[in-house]
Amino acid sequence: MRWLDHREPITEALRGAVIALGNFDGFHSGHQAVAGEAIDWAHAEGRPSIIATFDPHPVRFFKPDVPPFRLTTLEQRQELYLAAGATAMLVFHFDGELAGTSAEAFIREILIERFGAHGVVTGGDFTFGKGAQGNVELLRSLGSELGLQSRVVEAVEQDGVISSSRIREALRDGDPQLAAELLTRPFAIRGIVEHGDKNGRKLGYPTANIVIDNYLRPKYGVYAVTGKILATGQELKGAANIGVRPQFQPPKELLEPHFFDFSGDLYGQEIEVAFHHFLRGEAKFDTLEDLIAQMDADCAEVRRLLG
Repeated sequence: MRWLDHREPITEALRGAVIALGNFDGFHSGHQAVAGEAIDWAHAEGRPSIIATFDPHPVRFFKPDVPPFRLTTLEQRQELYLAAGATAMLVFHFDGELAGTSAEAFIREILIERFGAHGVVTGGDFTFGKGAQGNVELLRSLGSELGLQSRVVEAVEQDGVISSSRIREALRDGDPQLAAELLTRPFAIRGIVEHGDKNGRKLGYPTANIVIDNYLRPKYGVYAVTGKILATGQELKGAANIGVRPQFQPPKELLEPHFFDFSGDLYGQEIEVAFHHFLRGEAKFDTLEDLIAQMDADCAEVRRLLG
């Protein structure tokens, strides 16, 4: 799949594309509806289809100190967009120059002149341009004057409007099942396995230590998870703790999955850990024996939940 940079011109073969415009961080079912409309439109007219995203997220640009909130990495988004059937992913690198670009210039200079877009598809609440002055009405009016067609896909509802904010709230509340329903897949953190202090191994539960980076922090605690080793595609089941490990000092924020029936070496490998069920919050136990007994119970429950 092509990975396009909004600051660069594109090849002639990708001009005349239909572009799905949005941030599409979680690529939840609402985002999928917008992308699906763009892909279907492009297929019907024999055109390429492009799904856009912004990196960094505009919120991160304007509020650099806000806590991490990303639901996916760019690499995960690229894989999701490819699976949806798009020809390419377009990354808008959100910086001062893009933030200062007027809505009219965004349409004229970027969408039409630089990318030669035939059409764009957005959600009804999509805004763009300096001060977020651009909206679907401007896309429709100015775009039509300049030969750019546009379509709007209304919000998808499931007991309320599906949104990234709602998914983040579910994860912070310890409800990965609701998040998975809205995303149409489990929330998953991807990272490189690092060497740790080997506390899990000493307790009989070796773990793969992963730094959480810029992902949203789900509720700290113990989860039933599945894992995938990206290099081989091998899939695993296990229990994971995410948090600051109150039993050990000094506190250190980590994602620590323990995979069942696995004895290989994961150090230096990239794995993806998907969250399925929340079992309990983090806790500090009076003794290591109490901790081990709880870990035994946790793993038994995870085996039951994951079948």
